[in-house]
Amino acid sequence: MSETRGAMTQTGGSPEPEGAETPKQGIPAQPEAGQPPGAAPEERPAASTPETATPAAVSEAASATPETPVPGQGPPPGPPQTEWRAPDGSRSSTPEASASEAASATPETPVPGQGPPPGPPQTEWQAPGGAQQPPGGTPPPAGYPGYPQQPQWNPHGLGKPGVIALRPLNLGDILDGSITTIRRYPLLILGVSAVVAVITAALSFLLSSLVLPDLEQVATLGPGATEQELRNAAFGLLGDALLTLLPTLVITLLGHTFLSGFLTEVAGKAVLGRPVDFKTSMRGLAPRLLPLLGLTVLYTLATIVAAFFCLLPAVVPYIFWALASPALILERGTVRQAFSRSVKLVSGSFWRVLGILLLAALIGWMISSIVQVPFNLGSGVFSQLSNPGKVVTPSTGDLLLSSVGSVIVQTVVAPFTSLVTVLVYIDQRMRREGMDIELARAAGMTPPR
Repeated sequence: MSETRGAMTQTGGSPEPEGAETPKQGIPAQPEAGQPPGAAPEERPAASTPETATPAAVSEAASATPETPVPGQGPPPGPPQTEWRAPDGSRSSTPEASASEAASATPETPVPGQGPPPGPPQTEWQAPGGAQQPPGGTPPPAGYPGYPQQPQWNPHGLGKPGVIALRPLNLGDILDGSITTIRRYPLLILGVSAVVAVITAALSFLLSSLVLPDLEQVATLGPGATEQELRNAAFGLLGDALLTLLPTLVITLLGHTFLSGFLTEVAGKAVLGRPVDFKTSMRGLAPRLLPLLGLTVLYTLATIVAAFFCLLPAVVPYIFWALASPALILERGTVRQAFSRSVKLVSGSFWRVLGILLLAALIGWMISSIVQVPFNLGSGVFSQLSNPGKVVTPSTGDLLLSSVGSVIVQTVVAPFTSLVTVLVYIDQRMRREGMDIELARAAGMTPPR
């Protein structure tokens, strides 16, 4: 029986207990080294292999929990994994793990005293001129080397080479420009104005002295004078007044024509900032003097004729043709063209031109009234107001003193009003025709394209 059982054990005829090592068939079990012969072999747990593992063993291995790590020791090493390299050379276990780590990574907290960690390299942007963009990735601001400058607003428009800025002018610019022109060329403007005023006042004084005898005759007529004597004295005074009035108007008209043309030439040079002298201005005015005289006569007659009907119609030719004189001098056209140009420039800006010219006339009237007050007091003009029933005959000294006051007034007021008219003409051309660009080029400046 024992022999039969040993044979079955050696040949594998009966199953061994679970956990016993199964010897190879036909080969007796050999004792291990250091173990006495005949001793029972040491029991070892059977290793499960894919060929010999039972379903129960596979289930137990799948449901087994990971070993609890020993305190003080790290986790057990896992199975080796193949490394994956990114295109830039960085290493990662797998592409999915690399993407997960990059998404969940938080920026490092900078250490006090150190700057922020360097960011990834950025490509540089280049301006049209070839300059590189400053760090930051945004287009460089205006003024960066190689980057085109942006146009900036200039209070002087295209510049200010002369007495005005080369841009559309407002009321203050026009008034200031006329005063600046007088201050820049005082000897030329005030000197010529004073000469014209002296000549006009001297001729007017001579003509007014012819009326003095008739005034004295009327003043000597007493209450006992007959009606015929009074009528004869009145007609004689009226005839002499008309005879002196017409020449006075002609002299005043000539003086105004010459002075306005001369000041137009001066203003044309002053706007460009060029030097001006009397000879240069006369050289430009001489060919236009006769056409300017004819234009002034037509302009004055049209205004007077319109004034006989009503004040409002007189304003129409006065404003629409107010710019004809500067147009004739500066554009070198004919009288007819000058009138047409004036109408064209004023159209659409009638009330603006009217307001500026009336304001200039009002300022001139206020200046003349203030200046003439002491001269009128000395000549006894106000004595007529205190004694209305008495005929006051001015003496030769009174007329002379009044003429001096007229010279001072015309020397200051006439240039101011004439220059305002010229600057209004230039302003209208800059607004309508872009004359500021032409003036900038004439002054040697480079206007923007």
